[in-house]
Amino acid sequence: MDTVFFYLSKILWSLFSPDTFLLYLLCAGVLCVFLHKLKTAKILLLLTAFLFLVIAVLPMGEWLLYPLEKRFPANPELPAKVDGIILLGGTVQAQMSAAWSQSELGNSAEREIAFVQLARKYPQAKLVMTGGNGDIRDQQYREADVSQALLDALGVDTSRIVFERDARNTFENASNSKALIQPQHGETWLLITSGFHMPRSVGIFCAQGWPVLPWPVDHQTSAEALTRLGLNPAGNLSMLRTALHEWAGLVVYYLAGKTNAVLPGLCSLEK
Repeated sequence: MDTVFFYLSKILWSLFSPDTFLLYLLCAGVLCVFLHKLKTAKILLLLTAFLFLVIAVLPMGEWLLYPLEKRFPANPELPAKVDGIILLGGTVQAQMSAAWSQSELGNSAEREIAFVQLARKYPQAKLVMTGGNGDIRDQQYREADVSQALLDALGVDTSRIVFERDARNTFENASNSKALIQPQHGETWLLITSGFHMPRSVGIFCAQGWPVLPWPVDHQTSAEALTRLGLNPAGNLSMLRTALHEWAGLVVYYLAGKTNAVLPGLCSLEK
């Protein structure tokens, strides 16, 4: 069932993401022109232009991401003893790294940086990096392999780290890592991922009986940016796509029983 869930989630999102929806409207409008249905064509093309203009001017993606990033505080106070640290994949681009024979990072390099910093702060902690390949077409390259080479180049003792290389999504990040590590009751584990992705990630780990303390990084929004107006069509559309993808993931994971709440909090708050 996990494989079916993985493929369905990828396919449905590619079909119904906001950029794809705008393309559908545009193509439908053009088709109506050729079919001489001019009234329908005008409606569809005007609707496409209106939606694109609204997206280009208003920071709607930031409006949707900000409450997710505010769910858990940045730089929270940490306990004196930490038993383990988990780094979720999503930082490195495995296929691009293979193509250019060097570590190619995406937009969330802060995850790797935080992992290195916390690993040095807690030298006795167990370390886990979990990341396979979320591409449905090519599973040859794995994030964990690139991350291992990167961390080794940065001077991190990678013999301390358990690299989980088969996870294709966040649910498998948690389930595969738990099977490898077998965390014990009462242990304190830190979880590193992007701020907007943290609520869903915490919910997944909690639903599997693995309480974690969130260490969110890679924030995309700020309170000041919520009132920003300007013409930024590509940036705003990309941000909206990220936001809708994360909110859709929160709803779908909850309906599938993979989290305990649509907007999860700490495990202790969900009991």
